[in-house]
Amino acid sequence: MKTVIMESLGISQDKLEGLEAPLAYQDMEFVHFDRTADIEKKKEEIRDADAVILANMPLEAEVIEAAEQLKFIDIAFTGVNHVAVDTAKKKGIVLSNAAGYSTEAVAELGVGMVLSLYRKLRETEARCRKNGDKTGLIGMEIKGKTVGIVGYGAIGRRSGELFHAFGAEILANKKHKTDDIPDYVQICDLETLLKNSDIVLLHCPLNKETEGLIGEAQLGMMKENAVLVNLARGPVVDQDALIRALEDQKIAGACLDVFEKEPPLGEDPIIHAPATLLTPHIGFATQEALDQRADIVFANLDAWIKGRPENLV
Repeated sequence: MKTVIMESLGISQDKLEGLEAPLAYQDMEFVHFDRTADIEKKKEEIRDADAVILANMPLEAEVIEAAEQLKFIDIAFTGVNHVAVDTAKKKGIVLSNAAGYSTEAVAELGVGMVLSLYRKLRETEARCRKNGDKTGLIGMEIKGKTVGIVGYGAIGRRSGELFHAFGAEILANKKHKTDDIPDYVQICDLETLLKNSDIVLLHCPLNKETEGLIGEAQLGMMKENAVLVNLARGPVVDQDALIRALEDQKIAGACLDVFEKEPPLGEDPIIHAPATLLTPHIGFATQEALDQRADIVFANLDAWIKGRPENLV
């Protein structure tokens, strides 16, 4: 059998070889390629593959259609909207993902972004490098603020733990009710959350229900001092409405790690919006998370080979 790894998994060569070795003994051949946007090249790379491994690189329907032997797509990512899942399923291809690998990384980034915005770290560092002081750049604390978490899954729960440790009040909105909610978390509807939160964290998946979830009406419900933090997917937020809200000072700021268009952003107007902290989709990108992701991906491959696929999409 042949597995094509379509892009780097961000791990060391020793780590990669260590994960491949046990499967190589089961007559699995591994072939590696660099990430590409060239559809024809993708078709050629996986034409005779039995399995493919990729992270967040797009895998289009026509590429999957051209893969004559493909039986398994192993996605080293939590979200799968970059893969033509419907096409794969129509062909009887099994898909697995790596949900859970970046829980800590994404939750910590949310805290870091809010701290940076609240304490004006970029501005004060620039001032310090120019031999200046803090005049006019007094920050705020998280303690005593209300944090609203939209999407209270594993990442949302960990975010709640971290912000609670700072002394924040925690509101959460979740689709499915469960009984294991910490006593410091108040579950509420989206409107209540938006109206009462100083910090709104988006951790929900992107689907038909959540696309455009935060638009002009929802932004209008938020406090003027509120900060929106999007660590979910770009299309969860109506970007044009967000830019207008920031320009009109209807909300105080936004921290964005995801966008309608994946970085590099080019001339995307969001880069000119005021009171924003922008990062190029780094939420998952810690060495610890990438190592854990690789462990999950190769465990998925092993489980599929043995006829017991795990983490099914």
